[in-house]
Amino acid sequence: MLTRRAHRDVLRALRRQSAVALLGPRQCGKTTLAHQIARASDALYLDLADPGDLARLADARAFLRRHRQRLVILDEVHHAPEIFATLRGLIDEGRRQGIRTGRFLVLGSASFRLLRQSAETLTGRVAVVPLGPLDALEVGTGAETTERLWLRGGFPDAFLARNDRDSLDLRRDMLAMILGRDLPEFGAIRLPIETLRRFLTMLAHQQGGPVNRAALAAGLGIREATVSRALDRFDDLLLVRRIEPWTTNVGKRLRKAPRILLRDSGLVHALLNLRSLDDLLGHPVCGPSWEAFVIENLLAAAPPVATWGAYRTLRGAECDFVIEVPPHGAWAIEVSRSTAPRLARGFHHACEDIRPARRFVVHPGEDRFDLASGVEAIPLPDLMRELAALDREGSAG
Repeated sequence: MLTRRAHRDVLRALRRQSAVALLGPRQCGKTTLAHQIARASDALYLDLADPGDLARLADARAFLRRHRQRLVILDEVHHAPEIFATLRGLIDEGRRQGIRTGRFLVLGSASFRLLRQSAETLTGRVAVVPLGPLDALEVGTGAETTERLWLRGGFPDAFLARNDRDSLDLRRDMLAMILGRDLPEFGAIRLPIETLRRFLTMLAHQQGGPVNRAALAAGLGIREATVSRALDRFDDLLLVRRIEPWTTNVGKRLRKAPRILLRDSGLVHALLNLRSLDDLLGHPVCGPSWEAFVIENLLAAAPPVATWGAYRTLRGAECDFVIEVPPHGAWAIEVSRSTAPRLARGFHHACEDIRPARRFVVHPGEDRFDLASGVEAIPLPDLMRELAALDREGSAG
């Protein structure tokens, strides 16, 4: 069984806080992780999508009060949003009785922003732990394993499938579930499933690039405002990410449009019907897909305090990704599909503006080596370890 870093993060959060929210897209492994925690701690697990478990909470206060000495895990919490007010009362009651930590673990398949109308009652009482799909450190290192993860994506069933064909079929099933069940379940905009699928496919073709909402609206035959609402909802469901411009006090005119990427590379490739690594390597999305995959993995390893963005000026200075973890300064990161990468002039100009503490080029090979101008070529897992080490330093401090 693969070990998730979030396991450690959840246990650490339960030791300091009354409630922990484990949030991530559906089928990313939240329930599996919750069952592992439940077995190790004699926790009570309730699946609120199960009518039987939900019925046990008909008088939630009385039921949960009887289990105040146990960790209670509430899966699919969006099925009972009214439970948050009850949890607040029980947490405050427990604190008065000296029970201050490790009371509740709630699991949700949407961002905390989407749940905020209900969950804001737990302000100051809840720690949020994100769980995304599997990343390159969790599946094991090595170029072949990393490329399989890139092709199939990090949803556990899809990554661990017997072969690429089974993986593709699983990802297609997942897309059907997202469009047919998840979006309506979270009160999404009213668009036909086929229109939503075309929407995602258009985003996949533009993976990691700026999105022209007017062009999307024209291509789909919908209003531009509807495009914006749909992007917001896909963001809420943790399916897309916005990469905002990296802002510094350098006085440069920046390209301000955010870049939009689908967070799981396997879903991108399923939308584009890329069945194998050969199909992917020969497709125009290859470079943008690899870049987005690298960014998602770096963010999975980075400490929560990290700030990040993309740097592009109107004069052509360009850096794929900038990430900063105080007090270590900014790191300028370029992404290449070549094992013998070359740096464009725009990257050097960007570094002159940003003045990063470190400079990297992430490549798909397994060797680390120095390039000119203080730039290090580095495999993705190695740079992830560098970022994860900063998180451990912050925890130790």
